[in-house]
Amino acid sequence: MQFGVLVVAAVAGVALVVTVVNWLLVHWWVLLVAAVLAVLAGAGWWQRRVQRARWEQARARALRYGLAQLDALTHRQFEHAIRDLMYRDGCTDAVQVGGQGDLGADVKATDPLGRRWVIQCKHRGNGDRGAAVGTPDLQVLNGTGRPVHGADVVVMVTNGRITQPGRDFARQQRLHLVDRRVLGEWAAGSRPLWELLRALPPPRRPSALS
Repeated sequence: MQFGVLVVAAVAGVALVVTVVNWLLVHWWVLLVAAVLAVLAGAGWWQRRVQRARWEQARARALRYGLAQLDALTHRQFEHAIRDLMYRDGCTDAVQVGGQGDLGADVKATDPLGRRWVIQCKHRGNGDRGAAVGTPDLQVLNGTGRPVHGADVVVMVTNGRITQPGRDFARQQRLHLVDRRVLGEWAAGSRPLWELLRALPPPRRPSALS
């Protein structure tokens, strides 16, 4: 009984397909109209996507922060701001990854020269009056930046101060420091961070910027 029902259903399905195909062969213009509408819809969707991408790029290029704005952020918002600045500078894959178990990385990005950046953020609500970033913080970053995250450029960013022993350690270990002064110049200006730092590794791939 069940087999007979399946046979009847299959025959009915084939008959329906044949009927539809015959109808479309006679009314071929329906297919043409449907194809034109599909092309127009696809073109409209693509145009909206391109326009949205242009708006996002324009907004990113215009991104600026004053130090007072950065001071007023929470730590997580500060990480997002650093990510957005990297994106503004052309790191289209910039991502905020900070959180529990981040192993010293709050922001990761690849610059237009192919170098992989790993950034740790230390936000101070009191700005340069807050606790200074010291050697212990930098030791954690140094222990994970290259071995764990595969970074070419390892950076500590703070809106506060960095101790002199911390600066000495960073220089010895080829860590890059963005203190309040450098952060202010970077966030409020239009120059990418790699133009403000010294002794960066060479590009990984040819680029229009190289």
